[in-house]
Amino acid sequence: MRTPPGILVRGLSLKFGGATIFEGLGLDVAARQFTALLGPSGVGKTMLLRIIAGLEAPVSGDVTATDGLPLAGRIAYMAQQDFLLPWASVLRNVMLGATLRGAKPEPERALHLLERVGLAGQARALPQTLSGGMRQRVALARTLYEDRPIVLMDEPFSALDSLTRLKIQNLAAELLAGRTVLLITHDPLEACRLGHALFVLSGAPARLGAPLHVPGPPPRAADDAALLHTQGALMRTLTEAAAP
Repeated sequence: MRTPPGILVRGLSLKFGGATIFEGLGLDVAARQFTALLGPSGVGKTMLLRIIAGLEAPVSGDVTATDGLPLAGRIAYMAQQDFLLPWASVLRNVMLGATLRGAKPEPERALHLLERVGLAGQARALPQTLSGGMRQRVALARTLYEDRPIVLMDEPFSALDSLTRLKIQNLAAELLAGRTVLLITHDPLEACRLGHALFVLSGAPARLGAPLHVPGPPPRAADDAALLHTQGALMRTLTEAAAP
């Protein structure tokens, strides 16, 4: 894996259906850290993530890497849905990116990643035989298989029950450590457990508030005093953002 850069968003503007989603938006995503992005539904969080990924084009503005090199080819994207191919084995789903690019699959590396996410024994299984938590672990292994220095995550754990979610958060914190991660989440606890910097996007056009910071490396214990303090401040910010 190449050394992860940070991401600089400058002067970003986007319109959709005649409405201005955001205008002149700026965001600094620190290198080798988790940055969490929260805010009301429909405020433009996913659109911002898609612009950073190069999947959408803004009206104006720039998204660049702090090392001055192109972002293209250095981003892995993990969505809310696992998007596993139902007819393909778990192993083949992990290697899907290589297959789509016409690259030579590396089954040994894929098996190693499945072992790291605790699914080595499910390599030949089909997705419909797996639980929701297991499917998300496959999706995480597929994200890691891409071996990109930047990982964009759009509510990847939101469909999981609370206990499974905590376990997958722990796994993500371990396996994505040292990469530049931008995570969209609606869960303040998740943001505080995983994020180094927490941003709230709100308003119309949407604006970013000043970041909150949580000390200590993730994943943080749910009853950690600093986490609870930051979670309270984050809840107040989110409540104000949702006020009419």
